[in-house]
Amino acid sequence: MTSREMTRLLPMRDDAGEDAATDATAKRWGDRLAVIAYGSISWPFLLYSLWGGTRADKLRLLARVGLAEHALPNLGSWKADTGFLHRIVDAVEELRPRNVVELGAGASSLVCARALQLHGGGTLHSFDQHAGFVGATREWLQGEGVDARLHHAPLEPAAEGSSNRFPGSWYAVSELPEVIDLLIIDGPPWTVHPLVRGGAEVLFDRLSPGAMVLLDDASRPGERVVARRWAENWPDMRFERHGGSTKGTLVGRKLPTADVLAFPRSHSHRPTRSWRRAASVAALLALGWFAHDVAGDLSQPAQAASFIEEADASAEASLMRQQMSSQVESVMLDRAEIGRVAGLALPFLPADWRVVDVQLFPSDTGSALTVSLQTPDGEALALYATRAETPAEALPLLERREGRSLAYWEQGPMAYALSGEIAPAQVLELAAKLAGT
Repeated sequence: MTSREMTRLLPMRDDAGEDAATDATAKRWGDRLAVIAYGSISWPFLLYSLWGGTRADKLRLLARVGLAEHALPNLGSWKADTGFLHRIVDAVEELRPRNVVELGAGASSLVCARALQLHGGGTLHSFDQHAGFVGATREWLQGEGVDARLHHAPLEPAAEGSSNRFPGSWYAVSELPEVIDLLIIDGPPWTVHPLVRGGAEVLFDRLSPGAMVLLDDASRPGERVVARRWAENWPDMRFERHGGSTKGTLVGRKLPTADVLAFPRSHSHRPTRSWRRAASVAALLALGWFAHDVAGDLSQPAQAASFIEEADASAEASLMRQQMSSQVESVMLDRAEIGRVAGLALPFLPADWRVVDVQLFPSDTGSALTVSLQTPDGEALALYATRAETPAEALPLLERREGRSLAYWEQGPMAYALSGEIAPAQVLELAAKLAGT
């Protein structure tokens, strides 16, 4: 099967005769110059991407979705790695999406379709430019007992008046759902154009409130430029680049409510001739702006900037509730119900800790839970839980916020913060106890 071939550096070649428009686009020397220019600084990312993740991560992924060990191919390079596949499962578990659209079929199609079977039973609509590969992937998924709507979508130049403002060719998609709850972007390949995946923004108007966008290979220079332009063009969305995979992931969220009047976007398409693009790239290289556009973004660390602020604000709100007799506190902590309804998991609490209050809060990344606690020594604590990416891992990190000490850590897709008006060393010790470290 095509998808089980050994990992290689470059993507598959287009089927002979089926993608003439793509071949014509690839021959435009303006696009070639852009590929060469970005390729000169992208080769370390491409070499690193040959590694698809550890065997342990792969086995853990297969166990999560109930697939046999032989079900997945060799991962890496133009295939999704285990980190990106885990993030797809995280998104399906959290969102329970009705419609998932995937650009670029393959291992991600199997994992996503299987996750949908387990969590909500939504539909996967997958598009790929290789007709033979689409057919082989369809047979592969059927052999594993999962189903998806796979479509051949050849690459073609953007039509006159198209809302695609990025260079290179784009998928000739059809049979798209009206509403998209999860958008997975793992194509087209960078060899079409380093910024080609930016064209996925033509689907952003279909995203439902709270919908998620997952862009693979987000650490590459071209995708970093795409991410910054998306952030500028779509003020009703929030984008963050996350680690946890060999190639990085850009996670976008369609905000449920947003003020989009301050930064109106334009969907007008401005046709650009190849020679103009080539001249622009050459000028940018000569003036040093090309390096500024790419290298300047490489220094920005990937982290969830709002997580600590949200955790601290929820702790403060919980303390205020405890001081108000008109606010009824809820001391029932039903883990099964919280997991089923909100998709949140909690660490095990010491048996001698008393639950004072349990409250759900809105979060930029979905629902969040704050549990007010009291230790046998009378220490008042707040445990905050949500799905987020932070600079921490299993070992807690420490922050200080206006007299409160806050320790935060991650376990799987969940991020936790334990805070209280106690000594930093003490809250760090208690957090390590909850984290099992």
